[in-house]
Amino acid sequence: MLVPEDLKYQKTDEWVKVENGIATIGITDFAQDSLSDVVFVEFAVDPDAEVKAGDSLATIESVKAAAEVVFPVSGKILEVNQVLTDTPELLNSEPYTGGWLAKVQVSDESELDKLMNAAEYDAYCQDR
Repeated sequence: MLVPEDLKYQKTDEWVKVENGIATIGITDFAQDSLSDVVFVEFAVDPDAEVKAGDSLATIESVKAAAEVVFPVSGKILEVNQVLTDTPELLNSEPYTGGWLAKVQVSDESELDKLMNAAEYDAYCQDR
């Protein structure tokens, strides 16, 4: 299982990377592996919307299950990865690069303190 060191993680299997106040959000390698072959992504939000940590970002459907993805941080949505509408399988092949879900202008960076680092997330996944 791939768990990049430079990201923060949430127990619901989302990752976040913040650079210059902008959070890029996606699902983890653990999540995509658990889902298996992703066949559909439906976004629950649009750019310019204000969201809170815990709000629904998207629903991901696979051949095995459907999963809701939630925001790990609050802020204003700058972009959603519309490429996933036509190529949802990017979530399986590139969960940390081309398979990102949204970019958000973070409104409260202290929320990042509630998330796990890579070692904590890796240990959390080992216990599941």
